[in-house]
Amino acid sequence: MKKYSVIVFDLGNVLLPFDYSKPLGYFNGLKKGLGDKFTKLYHENYQVHREFEGGKLSEAQYLSIMLEWLEHTVTEEQFCKMFSDIFTVNSKVVELIPALKEKYKVVLLSNTNSIHKRYGYGHLDFIKWFDQIFLSHEIGAVKPEEKIYRSVESFTQKKSPEHFFIDDVQEYVDGAKKCGWDGVQFVNYEKLVDDLRNRKIL
Repeated sequence: MKKYSVIVFDLGNVLLPFDYSKPLGYFNGLKKGLGDKFTKLYHENYQVHREFEGGKLSEAQYLSIMLEWLEHTVTEEQFCKMFSDIFTVNSKVVELIPALKEKYKVVLLSNTNSIHKRYGYGHLDFIKWFDQIFLSHEIGAVKPEEKIYRSVESFTQKKSPEHFFIDDVQEYVDGAKKCGWDGVQFVNYEKLVDDLRNRKIL
């Protein structure tokens, strides 16, 4: 009898590497130093980002703040497109999903937001391969809060130790382990394959 029933993937920097330098370049191109100013404000007020990801701040409220920081040099639509032009696909990791689906439920669990979903990754084919997707802004909780992991369990109806979690942030893996899951920090494809083979998942 196999130990795990559910493989849970994080999205950003596991399946989809992201890089904010491109939108910040756009912003600096609109007005000298604007992207740098925006970056400083974003880091100094990071709770705005977390509240948006956690569903505690509406998209309209978030956009109002972002456009103010950008001195109203862009429209909401322009901002959404620019700020979502950050993702590339990690094809090797994505290709593990169909193989894993032959034996396991495969689930996506991500701290994310409605703008990135709509403009950044929601159209990608592999998103449809998951048995279910759990997005922080829809659940109303962010990793490493217990609620977000328990939301997955409510869907899978499997015991906590049957869940195996892959995330690039160790703190979020630790949050899963506190809930009784197993998991590993994602470093690269080769290390992930080793981790999966060591646990006889692959």
